[in-house]
Amino acid sequence: MPVDRKCGEKDDGKLVEAIVDGVQDAALVERRRDQICEAALELFLEKGFASTTIRDICAKSGVNQASIYDYIANKNDILRRLLNKLWFGPEMPTLAERLDRNPQSSFEDSVTEYFRDAWSKKRKGTILAYRSIPHLEDEDRKAMRTRDRAVIDGLAARLRQRTGLAADDPRAEVMANLIGFLAAFAPMRDWLTKEVDDEVMLRTVASGVAVMLEQLAQDAAPK
Repeated sequence: MPVDRKCGEKDDGKLVEAIVDGVQDAALVERRRDQICEAALELFLEKGFASTTIRDICAKSGVNQASIYDYIANKNDILRRLLNKLWFGPEMPTLAERLDRNPQSSFEDSVTEYFRDAWSKKRKGTILAYRSIPHLEDEDRKAMRTRDRAVIDGLAARLRQRTGLAADDPRAEVMANLIGFLAAFAPMRDWLTKEVDDEVMLRTVASGVAVMLEQLAQDAAPK
């Protein structure tokens, strides 16, 4: 089994993946890693990270156990690669990034699209992230916390701009945290509202967030 050597520190907030360079065919490496990661994701969500073995991943992916370490270092390396793709991927911009890109859109519309993507494209990544936290290595857990903190701070800054809240008013951070919580956990509500249409759920939650922001703006306005 190869040593889990890490690449240099990244500046994009992603987890640092292991250097595994035994195969020089880049296209083959990409195909095999995709096979391995797709199989591992299904198994991690079905059985859990701790209960899934490399043998299980090989059997499901079709990658031979004798060669799998030509493409990944170990289970934790697979987990990092999955989280980088599903949690940090560029196809899932943060709400702060959406607000910057579309300054003419209403806040409610931006929140609606953000929740729609979070509850569909990012759902598996969210489930994987929260279920695997106990199994993350310390440096990976620290990187996840740092990333989450940056996302919250970035959104809080945008909320202050829109509401006029003072820099020392903690309600911007409270609101940013709430939006992050809703993005992560609102779709996992089958036990409570299974019969509610997804679009109704989406519009209701987004409208509620927009109303809360309006109230903060009114509170911050000069009397």
